[in-house]
Amino acid sequence: MDERPDTAFQTTGSEWLLPVSEFLGFPLDQVNFLACQLFALAAAFWFRLYLSPRHANPLVRHAVAALLGVAFLIFCFGWYSTHILTVVVANYLIVVKADIDSVHRYSMVTAMGFLTVCQVSRVVIFNYGILSTDFSGPLMIVTQKITTIAFQLHDGMCKKSEQLTPEQKLNAIHARPSLIEYLSYNLNFLSVLVGPCSNYKDYIDFIEGRHVGQRLRQHSGTCNGQNGYDKSPDPSPVTAVCQKLLVCCGCMLFFLVVTRSLPITHNVDPHFVGHAPFLARLAYAFFSIQAARPKFYFAWTLADAVNNAAGYGFSGMDENGKPSWDLVCNLNILGIETATSFKTFIDNWNIQTGIWLKIVCYDRAPKHPLALTFILSALWHGVYPGYYFTFITAIPITMAARAIRKSVRHCFLGSRGLKLSYDILTWAATQLAICYTVMPFLLLAVEPTMVYYRSMYFHMHIISILAAIALRRTHKAREPCASAKTLSSASSLSPSRSAQCQPVHSNNNDKVD
Repeated sequence: MDERPDTAFQTTGSEWLLPVSEFLGFPLDQVNFLACQLFALAAAFWFRLYLSPRHANPLVRHAVAALLGVAFLIFCFGWYSTHILTVVVANYLIVVKADIDSVHRYSMVTAMGFLTVCQVSRVVIFNYGILSTDFSGPLMIVTQKITTIAFQLHDGMCKKSEQLTPEQKLNAIHARPSLIEYLSYNLNFLSVLVGPCSNYKDYIDFIEGRHVGQRLRQHSGTCNGQNGYDKSPDPSPVTAVCQKLLVCCGCMLFFLVVTRSLPITHNVDPHFVGHAPFLARLAYAFFSIQAARPKFYFAWTLADAVNNAAGYGFSGMDENGKPSWDLVCNLNILGIETATSFKTFIDNWNIQTGIWLKIVCYDRAPKHPLALTFILSALWHGVYPGYYFTFITAIPITMAARAIRKSVRHCFLGSRGLKLSYDILTWAATQLAICYTVMPFLLLAVEPTMVYYRSMYFHMHIISILAAIALRRTHKAREPCASAKTLSSASSLSPSRSAQCQPVHSNNNDKVD
């Protein structure tokens, strides 16, 4: 870690903020990223107030959004930004020239192939090093957008309506985008650095001024004739932005005070592993993983605030009649910290990536959708072995969680006390399972991952596999009347449930089950 400051001079991005980096003691890439996001926040307010659809035509809004995004890429990555620009232009040629029957396949292979080559170079060439010139984050976001638009274009121009799910019908694209629309969608300054990915039609509605009005009209149609929204001004996102910026400040403070004092690498320190008792190792793993989350909370919440400041992300009115700005929200912190199941945690973590995986893989896989989705997710994240340990480990844990819920949960619904006991137990089990599953994701390499697994005696692998096998057999052998008792709990997981019944941010209908 002592060599980290030297990498600041190896960056291909701007070195204007190098004195700030040295003064604060933060890597230059992080300082550049934060500077761009803060500039984007200010630019987003300007974009909403002075470049609104009332004051500028869509072409101008597209051009400004794309040019600012390209400027951010050049500032952060210098000539390395050409990798991102190249894959975007190449895939636009695929969109306009390729046979519409295969455009989604060509785009997926091209975007994921290019991303994988870049990820391999990080492991092989840089030997697990992450230099200030690491541009994989924006490339991962662009890959999501490229494949999303390709699949939705294929849905709209190739498939019949009866072949599509209701969600696919809603987001299907019925005409090839123009060059400026494609560039703006993929490279706009609101999401070019850290995302999130959103549906192409939602973005176009935002640029052309239909984004808020459509959702207000949808709300007025379900509110007993209260349809005065067309005459009222668009709701202001200022309150939502301020709330999210307060969350960012809290996350930054937590990172500076707590996270730095609980390094992940201590979990595989030879002295700690060799001398600390098992419960001490388990407790440290739990708290170090908990402490690692706020940096993700900070980045995603700030990105959400930037989109909202520009007027993008309005999802309608909540049950209290107040504006809700969570359309492109990427996480629900309360849902994550209080999750009582593996699925609930996934549903509230990196929400837009989960939606993307559902759009391009889970809903379309002919067989084994869960396994294929986890594999695609691991490949998208990179080629570090730790990623694959994480996602492969998640498969039996997810299967075990489903089996336990189906077989056991109905026994605890008889009283509030039993239900509370069940919730507490499942919360603790979920958080420990997440800790065990995510640790290789942060350790990256094979050797430290195996050190950690051995120090934990592979307990979560063993428990989840045995539980999945035993409870699956038990569930199959149960009498029909017992199955009837779990009908209410099983129906709560049904994907056919109306999205309007979901709590804010839950996105249970939009995520991988």
